[in-house]
This record gives sequence, structure tokens and C-alpha cells, in this order.
Amino acid sequence: MVLGYVVARLKMPPLVGYLVAGIVIGPATPGFVADVGLATQLAEIGVMLLMFGVGLHFSLGDLMAVRRIAVPGAIVQIAVATALGVATAHFWGWDFGAALVFGLALSVASTVVLLRALDDRGVLDSINGRIAVGWLVVEDLVMVMVLVLLPAIAGLLGSGPAAAVPGGEGDVWTALGITLAKVAAFVALMLVVGRRVFPRLLWLVARTGSRELFTLCVVAVAVGVAYGAAALFGVSFALGAFFSGMMMRESEFSHRAAEESLPLRDAFSVLFFVSVGMLFEPQVLVEAPLKVLAVVAIVMLGKTVAAVALVLAFRYPLNTALTVGRASRRSASSPSSWPVWASPSGCCPSRVRASSSLVP
Repeated sequence: MVLGYVVARLKMPPLVGYLVAGIVIGPATPGFVADVGLATQLAEIGVMLLMFGVGLHFSLGDLMAVRRIAVPGAIVQIAVATALGVATAHFWGWDFGAALVFGLALSVASTVVLLRALDDRGVLDSINGRIAVGWLVVEDLVMVMVLVLLPAIAGLLGSGPAAAVPGGEGDVWTALGITLAKVAAFVALMLVVGRRVFPRLLWLVARTGSRELFTLCVVAVAVGVAYGAAALFGVSFALGAFFSGMMMRESEFSHRAAEESLPLRDAFSVLFFVSVGMLFEPQVLVEAPLKVLAVVAIVMLGKTVAAVALVLAFRYPLNTALTVGRASRRSASSPSSWPVWASPSGCCPSRVRASSSLVP
């Protein structure tokens, strides 16, 4: 709270203060070290609630309306950023497998950071905001495929037989087919069942007149669907919560659900930024400053130029192109989200954690 206030007084987004707070209490800095495991769990809840709240403002029609720009835009930008990352890592002497994972990590934007920025500027419900959110949904789906395929093709990337899945190319296509089937099944379940069950459930709970029961119902749906999506269908927590919010939007009480869950969303989303800050090791700025600058250049310049050029090519106004370009460079991928075999010795922090929600 203190660092968030100080940063806000300096006319910067408070989330910068939350990140600094995470660095201060993280294991890479001297002094008090917070419970990293607990911070991770609380951050997951924050991601779920935040994405659920965003879903309450979006309908399937909103996403379909921006599909012509969001789908090719996200795919092309991922390809450009990955290529830049691979080329940079290859110049550093990394093997192709590590370079590919490094490039993919740089190609993904942080959904949570973007949504907070759009919400703070009051443009989340605008056409620019909808394009940016649709763009991120496509990126999330692509990364689900990537995380499934990477272990299967580890051997082909020269990362050793231990990481590879026996069976060669056939297993790669099998893994991809199973993943696509799971994602399709989840989306179909949400559209067919969730679209009818969730609004009805919210209506029944609202009839009791209990405010705390209504809030509990909203939180239970957001967290429950997000966990179920990850455990049963292999979909990320963030995407699962987003779809549950979209289905809950069909209810006449959706505005009340958004209002009741807002304090919880804000509190837990702050902990997400703190947990990200706890992953940062300041000594990397001293040990490899040029590499850090190269990564910043890829994220700030390469991804932005690619996004702006693509949006302009689709004949959208410059304002939209700049908004999407700024959004696409807000990367916050965690190295721990990628397979262990993909990390070359000494290239990544030694204290990392597994967290699927940090990828989107």
C-alpha cells in the first residue's frame, strides 16, 4: 500500500509500486522474505477474479465482432516476436530449443497488466479495448497449444531424449488433436450448459435476499469454473474464468455480480503484481545488462511495430493501432511456466515457480 501510494503520487500507475513491493520482499533481495508459495496461490485467485470480471463486460458477440483482426493479429505478432527472440538467443549462443522457448515467452502479453491499464484509462468497453481483449484471448489459446506441444517435440529441438515423448511425429499430432478437442469441449460446455445454468443459479441465490450468499456464489463460480477448466480441459485459469464471466453476463444480475466482486478483484489482483515482483532478481541487471536491454527492445519496439503495422493494414484508425500496440508489449511471462529442458544453464533465475496463469 505504501509503495503503491508513493508511485501514484509520482504520477505513475500504482501497479509499479506493487511490483517494487514484490522485489523488496522477494527471495532475491536481503531482509524479510515473504512466503512465495502463499503469494502464488493468492495471485492465482486474483487472476481468476479479474478475468471473471472482464468476462462480465463481454459477450460472445463482442469477441466474434473483432475476430477478423484479433485472430490474424495475435498469430502474426506471436510469430514476429518469437522470430526476434530466437534470433537474439541464437546470437547469444543458445541452442535452438532454448531460443524457441525464449522467443515464445517474449511473444505473450500479460492479460492482467493490460486489463488493469485499460480499466484505469476507462477504455475497456471501447472498440479499442475489445480488440485488445480479443487479441489476448487468441494469444492465450495459442499458448495452450504451445505448452502442450513443447514437451512432445523436445527431442526434435535437440533437448535430449529424456524430455521427448516416444512415438515421434505421430505423438505430436495426437497431443495437438487431444488439446484442440479439450478446448472445443470446454467452449461447447460453457455455451450450451453454462449459458443456461449460471444465470439461473444467480437468480435463485438472489431470491434469498442474502448479500453475502450472492457474493459467495459469484466467487465460487469464478474460481470453480477456472479450476475445473484447468484440471479437466487443460485450459488456463484465466481463460476459464473469462468464459465463466461471459456466461454469467447473460443474467439480469450481472451488473450486481460485477459490483459485489469488485473489492475482492482489486485486493487479490494487487497480490498478482506482488508475486510477479518476487520473481525478479536485481543482480541480472548487473550480470547481463545488454541482454536485458535486448529483451526490452524486442518487447517495446519489435512487438509494438508489428502490432501497429498489422492493425493499420486492416484499415483501422491510428488510435486503435497505437492502443493495441501499447497493449501487446505488456509482457509478463514467467520462465517457470516453460518446460525445464528449455532453460539453458544460467539463463534463468534459480528461484522460479510453476504458474500457468502467468503465461497469458
